[in-house]
Amino acid sequence: MAHIIVLGNEKGGSGKSTTAMHVATALARLGHVVGGLDLDLRQRSFQRYLENRARTVERKGMDAALPRILELPDIAADDVPEGENIYDLRLSAAVADHERVCDFIVIDCPGSHTRLSQVAHSLADTLITPLNDSFVDFDLLAKIDPETYELKGPSVYSEMVWHARQLRARAGLKPTDWVVVRNRLPAQQMHNKKKMGRALEELSKRIGFRVAPGFSERVIFRELFPSGMTLLDLRELGVERLNISNVAARQELRDLVRALNLPGVSVDF
Repeated sequence: MAHIIVLGNEKGGSGKSTTAMHVATALARLGHVVGGLDLDLRQRSFQRYLENRARTVERKGMDAALPRILELPDIAADDVPEGENIYDLRLSAAVADHERVCDFIVIDCPGSHTRLSQVAHSLADTLITPLNDSFVDFDLLAKIDPETYELKGPSVYSEMVWHARQLRARAGLKPTDWVVVRNRLPAQQMHNKKKMGRALEELSKRIGFRVAPGFSERVIFRELFPSGMTLLDLRELGVERLNISNVAARQELRDLVRALNLPGVSVDF
């Protein structure tokens, strides 16, 4: 049965699709069969990234790992049993069609609350929540006192994850491993960076997630989107010598995949 990795955060611009693509491609390069499913039915950034990759590989005849592009199957409204939700059935069917042939299924959720996103969170064996190093993003996880920065309670997204975990518990499934990934970290030891670190560490103990390092703000993560390539494919693209930023970005991805503690994954890239 496939291990399901869900990228979720109800705020856009946190790096979900970029993280999803690099995790999926890294796992595929390590020899695992990986499926990628985009639940953002409007923007489809993750799916377009995967499609761009497939076209580049075919056009250039490259020997590069290709995650499989998964689609939500169409289901006629007349075929939906009374009391059932069509989005639940479409997502369940997409996973069921591939969970026995894929080692991992990576699901990218939209940056808003939708029925599909809610159901995907209940399916997650591993939930990755990319978070910009900002209290604007942190507000989705918890409310804080503006003067003391004391935690006052969970916020909307944390409550949704809690409900998804309850559904898994009632279904007899193992608990979701929730990993909050700090993206776009500034290089300097800024005051806000330290406050964010302390707040996340305290919140992690209260609502049950792990904190992992993510990606810094680097051009390399954006400029490769049209070709569908990732920083792991630079040599295949003819880049013989990696610059310092490329090497650092590769190390960030290596650290992230290791921190996820995925079953059967040995990081050797």
